Amino acid sequence: MTYKELLEHGKNQLKQGKIQEYQLDAWLLLEHVFQVSKTWYFVHETEIVDVEKAEQYEALIQRRKNHVPLQQITEEGYFYGMKFYVNQHVLIPRQDTEILVEEVLKLCGSLWKQEENHLQILDLCTGSGCILLSLLANLKQAEGTGVDLSLEALEVAKRNARELEIPAKWLHSDLFEQVDRSYDVIVSNPPYIRTSVIEDLMEEVRLHEPRMALDGKEDGLYFYRKIIREAEGYLKPGGILAFEIGYDQGEAVSGLMKNQGYEQIQVVQDLAGLDRCVTGIRNQEEK
Repeated sequence: MTYKELLEHGKNQLKQGKIQEYQLDAWLLLEHVFQVSKTWYFVHETEIVDVEKAEQYEALIQRRKNHVPLQQITEEGYFYGMKFYVNQHVLIPRQDTEILVEEVLKLCGSLWKQEENHLQILDLCTGSGCILLSLLANLKQAEGTGVDLSLEALEVAKRNARELEIPAKWLHSDLFEQVDRSYDVIVSNPPYIRTSVIEDLMEEVRLHEPRMALDGKEDGLYFYRKIIREAEGYLKPGGILAFEIGYDQGEAVSGLMKNQGYEQIQVVQDLAGLDRCVTGIRNQEEK
């Protein structure tokens, strides 16, 4: 079988499996297995492929055909210009979440001069660590701690920190339970999908991403309420609290923050014009 025939076979298999981007995914898996570029492929597409490599490709195609996410198959996802290791224990980094990072960086830049402040950042529900590590990569004087209830997720985050060579601390904790200090920034992409909606999600998410990272309980707001209520003990006056949110949660989450006394609250939309994150500043006055 030639490279061209193998790629066409992969496309056909994924099309049969009703994978929406079957052509792209078939190519990306070929690229992953054979470690080749498109330029190389077009020069060599009529050459016979190595049988063992072809079998590896077929195995990955079958996994994708069964709706295992591409990023879990290749064990890599890209976020904020960096490559992250991912597996079934963490949410796959998504481009929409980059908006949360951008907004936090903007606020940090407007509130503090980096050369004069060693900002302390806490990332709750850190998962792969992509949010925290992206912030630390762009705030050179900052220090950060990532918190997760999943030990498996923390292992993924630690691996990413090592591979990206970004120092960070990691804490096994149920939100603030084991946190014992205060921070300038608290950021979180908590579980926010209503329990009743999870069964309607696409197979890649519903069957293969960790449910504990998705389920925001009955109304999807459980973790926002808990974090906003408890953050007062861990966020310095004048500090930033920032969340990723669901498309229909901007009003509810900003209302929770307002009721808790936060100021300069902003709901920020993504490129599709949907609510994507909420930020606020803790009142400067100690209560």
